[in-house]
Amino acid sequence: MRDPVEREFLLAFWKIHILHHAAEPDGVYGHWMLEELHRHGYRISPGTLYPILARMAARGWLRATQADRSKGARVYRLTPDGRRVLARLRAALGELYGDAGRVRPVGRARDGGRAVVSPRRPLTATRSRSR
Repeated sequence: MRDPVEREFLLAFWKIHILHHAAEPDGVYGHWMLEELHRHGYRISPGTLYPILARMAARGWLRATQADRSKGARVYRLTPDGRRVLARLRAALGELYGDAGRVRPVGRARDGGRAVVSPRRPLTATRSRSR
């Protein structure tokens, strides 16, 4: 991903997605999470994901189990602190979606704009073609 604006916002969404799945009884492991994000259309590298998982564990939101084998997968599960964070984020997302997530009819946006971007449209920065 080369767009720094898109990446900045998506990092937060990926973290929420990780917390969501880490709350499941089996937890998550890195390779599975890479595949899960890919299923949602995000291609991130292990070099992006594993530092995110490590930071989330360092903050106490996830607990990583040691693998049974030397090359086995480390499983990440939600901690009680992680559950509280996830609950707060879900509440905030619900409120935000209630306000910013609705698509308003053309010409009725509060800022006087003509249309609101569809939730399915990618968040890409536009650049002027003239230099």
